[in-house]
Amino acid sequence: MLRGLIIDYAGVLDGPEEELERWRALFAAIKAADVSIAILSNEPGGPEAERIREWEYRGIVDAVLMSGEIGVEKPEFGAFQAAADALDLDLNECVFVDDNIHYIRAGVDIGLVCFLHTAFDRTAVQLSSVYDLEGEF
Repeated sequence: MLRGLIIDYAGVLDGPEEELERWRALFAAIKAADVSIAILSNEPGGPEAERIREWEYRGIVDAVLMSGEIGVEKPEFGAFQAAADALDLDLNECVFVDDNIHYIRAGVDIGLVCFLHTAFDRTAVQLSSVYDLEGEF
């Protein structure tokens, strides 16, 4: 059963405010379906990363992991494992979304259900399908 979502930040969650509102609505529906969400970013961390941590501080996602702080980055296995561990889930219980095809391939290679993010509407349909969500986002 898919009970986790691991999602990239840069190129996915850093768009215009209108799109961010749609992401927040989608994440609220995903969390209401009893799915945990982690942002996994290859950012170095530090004070410049507060815009990413804000997603966790506001309760929109359950965890934020930055490669510079966890000591491993995508596409390394350890980065994906750290995100699953932060959600207290096995990797095979997680979906991974990223805009980088190399990271998607790495996720597929370790058994994750993966979606290549190219546009919000497409990713929203994919996530709605996999998590059996109703509604417009």
